[in-house]
Amino acid sequence: MVRALVIASFGTSVPAARAGITAVERALSDAAPGFRWVRAFTSPAVRRILAERGEEIPSLSQALERLREEGVGQVVVQPTHLLRGDEYRRLRAEAEALAGGFRLLTVGRPLLADSGDIPRFACRLCAACPEADGEAAVFMGHGTGGAADLVYPALQDAIEREGREDLCVGAMRGRPGLEDILGWLERSGRSRVTLWPLMLTAGSHAQNDMAGIWKRRLEQAGYAAACSFTGLGELPWVQEMYRERLVHVLDRIGAP
Repeated sequence: MVRALVIASFGTSVPAARAGITAVERALSDAAPGFRWVRAFTSPAVRRILAERGEEIPSLSQALERLREEGVGQVVVQPTHLLRGDEYRRLRAEAEALAGGFRLLTVGRPLLADSGDIPRFACRLCAACPEADGEAAVFMGHGTGGAADLVYPALQDAIEREGREDLCVGAMRGRPGLEDILGWLERSGRSRVTLWPLMLTAGSHAQNDMAGIWKRRLEQAGYAAACSFTGLGELPWVQEMYRERLVHVLDRIGAP
């Protein structure tokens, strides 16, 4: 039976930011050597921009339809999404609507799928961001709406349990937001801030919102602000967490 792995990412139109996606794709495809792997981007806007540049990347539905037409019998869809948010729910619904075309179709979990993932992620994040005197690190997530947004304050709690008072988590859309971050910084007494993307890629949101709106607002408030453009997907320990997500699915379905 022909088997396929669809690695589904939101996508990015920023060429340099693709490194975060390709690194995770490499880790996932290496974990499933018996599977043919296919890339899919779930963002229509990203696919449109890339198509205008001459690069055609299928949506999840398009990728699955092509695999069905080619006679693939077993498909694993592994998302590179961070949370069980709106994008992940849409992805699951899209995959499940086409599941009847295959002998087996399974969808894997996002990176921070449940409460057990958060302490481990926080521990590794703290280790990857050494403390510097007088400096704070702020991680900007996207925000998704609904219960999934509770991951951000839960991650902040887990970071504080690691003994780190210099790291703060915020969301571009949702809470804690930029005003909450400014209040936290004032209480912390730190004068220098480095902004990091809490996203798979350092794409357009990192370029425009983090390095634009957030950095400018911090500077207006009197902080010396800098930005890191390293997406989560470029970090080896994050790649390993995604790999573990896929290995769990393969073990569950009995795939060698």
